[in-house]
Amino acid sequence: MNTWRNASLAVTAAALLTLTTACGQEQGTASPNGQAVGNAAPAQQPAESGYGSSGGGYGSGADAPAPKAAGQLGVQDSQKLGKVLTDSEGFTLYRFDKDTAKPPKSNCDGDCEKAWPVVPAGDATAAAGTDASLLGEVVRTDGSKQLTVDGWPMYRYAKDTAPGQTNGQGVGGTWFASAPDGKKAAPDADSTDGGEQAEPADAAGLSVRKDPELGDIVVDKRGMTVYRFTQDSAWPMKTACTGECLKKWPVVAPVSKNSVEGVTKKGFVTFDRPDGIKQQTIDCWPLYTFAGDEKPGDVNGQGVGGTWFAVSPDSKLVKTTK
Repeated sequence: MNTWRNASLAVTAAALLTLTTACGQEQGTASPNGQAVGNAAPAQQPAESGYGSSGGGYGSGADAPAPKAAGQLGVQDSQKLGKVLTDSEGFTLYRFDKDTAKPPKSNCDGDCEKAWPVVPAGDATAAAGTDASLLGEVVRTDGSKQLTVDGWPMYRYAKDTAPGQTNGQGVGGTWFASAPDGKKAAPDADSTDGGEQAEPADAAGLSVRKDPELGDIVVDKRGMTVYRFTQDSAWPMKTACTGECLKKWPVVAPVSKNSVEGVTKKGFVTFDRPDGIKQQTIDCWPLYTFAGDEKPGDVNGQGVGGTWFAVSPDSKLVKTTK
Protein backbone atom coordinates (compact mmCIF):
# COMPACT_ATOMS: atom_id res chain seq x y z
CA MET A 1 0.00 0.00 0.00
CA ASN A 2 2.81 2.46 0.91
CA THR A 3 4.58 1.68 -2.35
CA TRP A 4 1.40 2.48 -4.33
CA ARG A 5 0.86 5.75 -2.40
CA ASN A 6 4.46 6.85 -2.89
CA ALA A 7 4.25 6.15 -6.60
CA SER A 8 0.95 8.06 -6.85
CA LEU A 9 2.43 11.06 -5.03
CA ALA A 10 5.47 11.01 -7.32
CA VAL A 11 3.27 11.01 -10.44
CA THR A 12 1.18 13.90 -9.05
CA ALA A 13 4.31 15.90 -8.21
CA ALA A 14 5.75 15.26 -11.65
CA ALA A 15 2.52 16.41 -13.31
CA LEU A 16 2.48 19.58 -11.20
CA LEU A 17 6.12 20.27 -12.06
CA THR A 18 5.36 19.79 -15.75
CA LEU A 19 2.45 22.27 -15.54
CA THR A 20 4.47 24.92 -13.70
CA THR A 21 7.50 24.75 -15.98
CA ALA A 22 5.73 24.21 -19.32
CA CYS A 23 5.45 27.93 -20.03
CA GLY A 24 9.15 28.44 -19.66
CA GLN A 25 10.59 25.79 -21.95
CA GLU A 26 13.22 27.34 -24.25
CA GLN A 27 12.03 30.84 -23.29
CA GLY A 28 12.91 30.30 -19.63
CA THR A 29 11.32 28.94 -16.46
CA ALA A 30 8.57 30.23 -14.25
CA SER A 31 10.12 32.33 -11.52
CA PRO A 32 8.91 32.27 -7.88
CA ASN A 33 6.96 35.50 -8.35
CA GLY A 34 4.95 34.00 -11.22
CA GLN A 35 6.83 35.55 -14.14
CA ALA A 36 8.12 33.59 -17.10
CA VAL A 37 11.70 34.72 -17.57
CA GLY A 38 12.78 34.57 -21.20
CA ASN A 39 16.39 33.82 -22.10
CA ALA A 40 16.34 36.35 -24.92
CA ALA A 41 14.74 39.15 -22.91
CA PRO A 42 16.85 41.59 -20.88
CA ALA A 43 16.65 41.33 -17.12
CA GLN A 44 14.08 43.82 -15.88
CA GLN A 45 12.96 45.13 -12.53
CA PRO A 46 9.64 43.56 -11.43
CA ALA A 47 6.71 45.91 -11.95
CA GLU A 48 5.73 45.80 -8.27
CA SER A 49 9.05 47.34 -7.19
CA GLY A 50 8.25 50.56 -9.04
CA TYR A 51 10.77 53.22 -9.95
CA GLY A 52 13.20 54.69 -7.46
CA SER A 53 12.00 52.37 -4.69
CA SER A 54 15.49 52.50 -3.18
CA GLY A 55 14.79 56.06 -2.15
CA GLY A 56 15.56 58.10 -5.25
CA GLY A 57 13.96 61.46 -4.50
CA TYR A 58 15.15 65.04 -4.60
CA GLY A 59 18.41 65.37 -2.68
CA SER A 60 18.34 61.71 -1.62
CA GLY A 61 21.95 61.14 -2.62
CA ALA A 62 20.99 57.99 -4.51
CA ASP A 63 22.17 57.50 -8.05
CA ALA A 64 19.62 58.18 -10.77
CA PRO A 65 18.00 54.88 -11.83
CA ALA A 66 19.08 53.40 -15.13
CA PRO A 67 16.70 54.34 -17.96
CA LYS A 68 13.96 51.74 -18.33
CA ALA A 69 12.55 50.98 -21.78
CA ALA A 70 8.94 52.02 -22.36
CA GLY A 71 8.06 49.32 -24.91
CA GLN A 72 4.43 49.18 -26.08
CA LEU A 73 2.78 52.34 -24.78
CA GLY A 74 -0.75 52.12 -23.44
CA VAL A 75 -3.66 54.38 -22.53
CA GLN A 76 -5.36 54.15 -19.17
CA ASP A 77 -8.73 55.73 -18.41
CA SER A 78 -8.72 57.59 -15.11
CA GLN A 79 -11.87 58.97 -13.51
CA LYS A 80 -9.88 61.95 -12.23
CA LEU A 81 -7.53 62.58 -15.16
CA GLY A 82 -9.21 61.16 -18.25
CA LYS A 83 -6.93 59.31 -20.67
CA VAL A 84 -3.39 58.86 -19.32
CA LEU A 85 -0.36 57.62 -21.28
CA THR A 86 1.48 54.66 -19.74
CA ASP A 87 4.46 52.44 -20.49
CA SER A 88 4.16 48.74 -21.33
CA GLU A 89 3.77 47.84 -17.65
CA GLY A 90 1.04 50.37 -16.97
CA PHE A 91 3.20 52.98 -15.20
CA THR A 92 2.11 56.59 -15.74
CA LEU A 93 4.21 58.86 -17.98
CA TYR A 94 4.61 62.53 -16.98
CA ARG A 95 5.62 65.87 -18.53
CA PHE A 96 7.38 68.82 -16.88
CA ASP A 97 6.23 72.44 -17.28
CA LYS A 98 9.82 73.70 -17.16
CA ASP A 99 10.67 71.66 -20.27
CA THR A 100 9.89 72.94 -23.74
CA ALA A 101 8.28 71.16 -26.68
CA LYS A 102 9.15 73.52 -29.53
CA PRO A 103 12.02 72.94 -29.67
CA PRO A 104 12.07 69.84 -27.44
CA LYS A 105 14.31 70.35 -24.40
CA SER A 106 14.59 68.64 -21.02
CA ASN A 107 15.38 70.74 -17.96
CA CYS A 108 15.37 67.83 -15.49
CA ASP A 109 18.86 66.65 -14.54
CA GLY A 110 20.77 65.67 -11.41
CA ASP A 111 18.58 65.28 -8.33
CA CYS A 112 15.51 65.98 -10.45
CA GLU A 113 16.28 62.94 -12.59
CA LYS A 114 16.47 60.75 -9.47
CA ALA A 115 12.86 61.51 -8.63
CA TRP A 116 11.70 61.65 -12.26
CA PRO A 117 13.44 58.84 -14.22
CA VAL A 118 13.61 59.69 -17.90
CA VAL A 119 11.90 57.48 -20.47
CA PRO A 120 14.50 56.55 -23.10
CA ALA A 121 13.73 56.82 -26.80
CA GLY A 122 14.30 54.06 -29.30
CA ASP A 123 12.04 51.14 -28.48
CA ALA A 124 8.73 52.86 -27.72
CA THR A 125 5.73 51.85 -29.83
CA ALA A 126 2.64 54.04 -30.02
CA ALA A 127 -0.44 52.93 -28.12
CA ALA A 128 -3.27 51.48 -30.18
CA GLY A 129 -5.48 54.19 -31.65
CA THR A 130 -2.97 57.00 -31.07
CA ASP A 131 -0.93 59.03 -33.54
CA ALA A 132 2.46 57.34 -33.91
CA SER A 133 3.85 60.44 -35.63
CA LEU A 134 3.72 62.29 -32.29
CA LEU A 135 6.49 60.08 -30.88
CA GLY A 136 9.98 61.55 -31.12
CA GLU A 137 13.17 62.04 -29.17
CA VAL A 138 15.34 64.75 -27.63
CA VAL A 139 19.08 64.57 -26.95
CA ARG A 140 19.76 65.25 -23.27
CA THR A 141 22.81 67.09 -21.88
CA ASP A 142 24.53 63.74 -21.20
CA GLY A 143 24.06 62.69 -24.82
CA SER A 144 21.33 60.13 -24.14
CA LYS A 145 18.04 60.21 -26.06
CA GLN A 146 14.71 60.71 -24.29
CA LEU A 147 11.24 59.87 -25.59
CA THR A 148 9.05 62.82 -26.50
CA VAL A 149 5.33 63.01 -27.28
CA ASP A 150 4.45 65.96 -29.49
CA GLY A 151 7.79 67.43 -28.42
CA TRP A 152 7.32 67.00 -24.66
CA PRO A 153 9.99 64.86 -22.89
CA MET A 154 8.51 61.92 -20.99
CA TYR A 155 9.29 60.80 -17.43
CA ARG A 156 8.14 58.34 -14.79
CA TYR A 157 7.81 59.17 -11.08
CA ALA A 158 9.91 57.39 -8.43
CA LYS A 159 7.02 57.30 -5.97
CA ASP A 160 4.70 55.45 -8.34
CA THR A 161 5.28 51.93 -7.05
CA ALA A 162 2.54 50.10 -8.94
CA PRO A 163 0.87 50.31 -12.36
CA GLY A 164 -1.94 52.85 -12.55
CA GLN A 165 -0.68 55.15 -9.80
CA THR A 166 -0.52 58.89 -10.49
CA ASN A 167 1.30 60.13 -7.38
CA GLY A 168 3.27 62.58 -9.50
CA GLN A 169 0.19 64.48 -10.65
CA GLY A 170 0.52 68.18 -9.77
CA VAL A 171 3.80 67.83 -7.84
CA GLY A 172 5.33 71.28 -7.40
CA GLY A 173 2.64 72.66 -9.67
CA THR A 174 4.85 71.69 -12.61
CA TRP A 175 4.51 67.94 -13.10
CA PHE A 176 1.48 66.41 -14.78
CA ALA A 177 0.41 63.04 -16.18
CA SER A 178 0.61 63.05 -19.97
CA ALA A 179 -2.36 62.51 -22.22
CA PRO A 180 -1.78 60.30 -25.32
CA ASP A 181 -1.20 63.43 -27.44
CA GLY A 182 1.42 64.92 -25.10
CA LYS A 183 -0.94 67.44 -23.55
CA LYS A 184 -1.67 67.43 -19.82
CA ALA A 185 -4.13 64.68 -18.96
CA ALA A 186 -7.54 66.08 -18.07
CA PRO A 187 -11.07 64.64 -17.86
CA ASP A 188 -12.88 64.75 -21.20
CA ALA A 189 -9.76 66.23 -22.83
CA ASP A 190 -10.26 64.14 -25.94
CA SER A 191 -13.89 63.15 -25.64
CA THR A 192 -16.42 63.68 -28.39
CA ASP A 193 -19.88 65.14 -27.92
CA GLY A 194 -21.11 61.69 -27.11
CA GLY A 195 -17.99 60.69 -25.18
CA GLU A 196 -18.02 57.52 -23.16
CA GLN A 197 -17.87 57.58 -19.40
CA ALA A 198 -14.53 56.61 -17.89
CA GLU A 199 -14.29 53.07 -16.59
CA PRO A 200 -14.99 52.46 -12.89
CA ALA A 201 -11.93 52.63 -10.68
CA ASP A 202 -12.45 49.00 -9.65
CA ALA A 203 -12.75 47.62 -13.20
CA ALA A 204 -11.32 44.10 -13.43
CA GLY A 205 -8.02 43.65 -15.23
CA LEU A 206 -9.52 40.72 -17.12
CA SER A 207 -13.17 39.72 -17.04
CA VAL A 208 -15.87 38.02 -19.12
CA ARG A 209 -18.38 39.58 -21.50
CA LYS A 210 -21.20 37.69 -23.17
CA ASP A 211 -21.13 38.45 -26.88
CA PRO A 212 -24.43 37.78 -28.68
CA GLU A 213 -22.68 35.75 -31.39
CA LEU A 214 -19.44 34.50 -29.82
CA GLY A 215 -20.70 33.68 -26.35
CA ASP A 216 -18.50 34.24 -23.27
CA ILE A 217 -15.25 35.98 -24.21
CA VAL A 218 -12.41 37.59 -22.25
CA VAL A 219 -12.13 41.40 -22.18
CA ASP A 220 -9.54 43.73 -20.65
CA LYS A 221 -10.21 46.44 -18.05
CA ARG A 222 -11.43 48.80 -20.79
CA GLY A 223 -13.93 46.21 -21.97
CA MET A 224 -11.95 45.60 -25.17
CA THR A 225 -11.96 42.08 -26.64
CA VAL A 226 -8.89 39.93 -25.94
CA TYR A 227 -7.43 37.71 -28.68
CA ARG A 228 -5.00 34.84 -29.22
CA PHE A 229 -2.77 34.23 -32.25
CA THR A 230 -2.67 30.66 -33.57
CA GLN A 231 0.93 31.08 -34.71
CA ASP A 232 2.04 31.68 -31.11
CA SER A 233 3.04 28.81 -28.87
CA ALA A 234 2.36 28.14 -25.18
CA TRP A 235 4.63 25.12 -24.73
CA PRO A 236 7.30 26.43 -25.17
CA MET A 237 6.00 29.97 -24.77
CA LYS A 238 6.82 31.91 -27.96
CA THR A 239 5.36 34.84 -29.88
CA ALA A 240 5.06 35.15 -33.64
CA CYS A 241 3.69 38.72 -33.45
CA THR A 242 6.56 41.20 -33.45
CA GLY A 243 7.46 44.55 -35.02
CA GLU A 244 4.73 45.85 -37.34
CA CYS A 245 2.35 43.14 -36.12
CA LEU A 246 2.25 44.76 -32.67
CA LYS A 247 0.92 48.02 -34.11
CA LYS A 248 -2.20 46.15 -35.17
CA TRP A 249 -2.27 43.70 -32.26
CA PRO A 250 -1.06 45.43 -29.04
CA VAL A 251 -0.13 43.10 -26.21
CA VAL A 252 -2.24 42.87 -23.06
CA ALA A 253 -0.05 44.34 -20.33
CA PRO A 254 0.46 42.32 -17.11
CA VAL A 255 -2.42 42.43 -14.64
CA SER A 256 -2.75 41.31 -11.04
CA LYS A 257 -4.42 37.98 -10.32
CA ASN A 258 -6.53 39.83 -7.77
CA SER A 259 -8.06 41.90 -10.58
CA VAL A 260 -9.29 38.90 -12.58
CA GLU A 261 -12.96 37.93 -12.60
CA GLY A 262 -14.34 34.75 -14.18
CA VAL A 263 -11.17 33.97 -16.16
CA THR A 264 -8.92 30.97 -15.56
CA LYS A 265 -5.76 31.64 -13.56
CA LYS A 266 -4.07 28.51 -14.89
CA GLY A 267 -0.76 29.41 -16.52
CA PHE A 268 -1.37 33.02 -15.46
CA VAL A 269 2.15 34.40 -15.87
CA THR A 270 3.91 37.42 -17.32
CA PHE A 271 5.69 36.65 -20.58
CA ASP A 272 9.04 38.46 -20.84
CA ARG A 273 9.12 38.68 -24.62
CA PRO A 274 12.45 38.67 -26.50
CA ASP A 275 11.71 42.28 -27.58
CA GLY A 276 11.60 43.37 -23.92
CA ILE A 277 7.82 43.90 -23.76
CA LYS A 278 5.96 42.27 -20.88
CA GLN A 279 2.76 40.48 -21.86
CA GLN A 280 -0.04 38.81 -19.90
CA THR A 281 -0.83 35.16 -20.59
CA ILE A 282 -3.52 32.72 -19.53
CA ASP A 283 -2.76 29.01 -19.71
CA CYS A 284 0.63 30.27 -20.97
CA TRP A 285 -0.91 31.72 -24.17
CA PRO A 286 0.08 35.35 -24.97
CA LEU A 287 -2.88 37.77 -25.07
CA TYR A 288 -3.54 40.73 -27.39
CA THR A 289 -6.16 43.34 -28.24
CA PHE A 290 -6.96 44.59 -31.76
CA ALA A 291 -6.29 48.15 -32.96
CA GLY A 292 -9.32 47.82 -35.24
CA ASP A 293 -11.66 47.53 -32.24
CA GLU A 294 -12.71 51.11 -31.56
CA LYS A 295 -14.97 50.62 -28.56
CA PRO A 296 -15.93 48.00 -25.94
CA GLY A 297 -18.02 45.27 -27.53
CA ASP A 298 -16.23 45.36 -30.89
CA VAL A 299 -14.95 41.99 -32.15
CA ASN A 300 -13.49 43.13 -35.47
CA GLY A 301 -10.39 41.01 -34.88
CA GLN A 302 -12.35 37.77 -34.79
CA GLY A 303 -11.12 35.35 -37.45
CA VAL A 304 -8.72 37.84 -39.08
CA GLY A 305 -6.39 35.93 -41.40
CA GLY A 306 -7.82 32.70 -40.05
CA THR A 307 -5.28 33.03 -37.22
CA TRP A 308 -6.70 35.53 -34.70
CA PHE A 309 -9.57 34.59 -32.40
CA ALA A 310 -11.32 35.81 -29.29
CA VAL A 311 -10.57 33.88 -26.10
CA SER A 312 -12.95 31.93 -23.89
CA PRO A 313 -12.72 32.22 -20.06
CA ASP A 314 -10.83 28.88 -19.97
CA SER A 315 -8.26 30.23 -22.49
CA LYS A 316 -9.59 28.29 -25.51
CA LEU A 317 -9.98 29.86 -28.96
CA VAL A 318 -13.52 30.94 -29.80
CA LYS A 319 -13.75 29.63 -33.35
CA THR A 320 -17.34 30.76 -33.91
CA THR A 321 -17.34 33.38 -36.66
CA LYS A 322 -19.38 36.58 -36.72
